[in-house]
Amino acid sequence: MSPEDELQLRRKRLRFRSWHRGTREMDLMLGRFADAMLARLDTEQLDRYAALLKNSDPDLYEWLTGRSAVPPAHDHDVMKLLQNFSLPERND
Repeated sequence: MSPEDELQLRRKRLRFRSWHRGTREMDLMLGRFADAMLARLDTEQLDRYAALLKNSDPDLYEWLTGRSAVPPAHDHDVMKLLQNFSLPERND
């Protein structure tokens, strides 16, 4: 399999994981983000996004809505993209 094929497969898997979280709110927030943005993310950004997906839905929801602070390990460019995409009125 070529590197480009592997990258496309990885994006496809991340998109699936984004749309199948367990709570409808997170399915919509993460799934729409994945549909719109995964093709634009480089390999390192995909790594950071995959790490975000390992967190629980309640934690992600709290971080995305600004109800609690994002832990330093997850306070990076991909989280900012996700926050701005999910809640553009936040203008972070």
